[in-house]
Amino acid sequence: MSSTLYVGNLEPSTTIEDLGSLFTNYGDVENINIVEDRETGRPKGFGFVKFTDNDAADKAIAALNGSNFKNRVLRVNIAQTRSTQ
Repeated sequence: MSSTLYVGNLEPSTTIEDLGSLFTNYGDVENINIVEDRETGRPKGFGFVKFTDNDAADKAIAALNGSNFKNRVLRVNIAQTRSTQ
């Protein structure tokens, strides 16, 4: 079973490759997405990392939540599903 993590407070210059280098230390990453503004194409400062298993995701949360990355304190937790109403 896979787990998707929310990664917040990203520095605007952060790339998918940067996140890949950081998160693959904890397990197999299936997908990485950095969210961009639809109108400007600029990063919104958060993204998502999908791991192939829950244990790897848990290890990444424990190690990276509150850690310093590119002079920013990361917020890393399990992504919540959006409710559609």
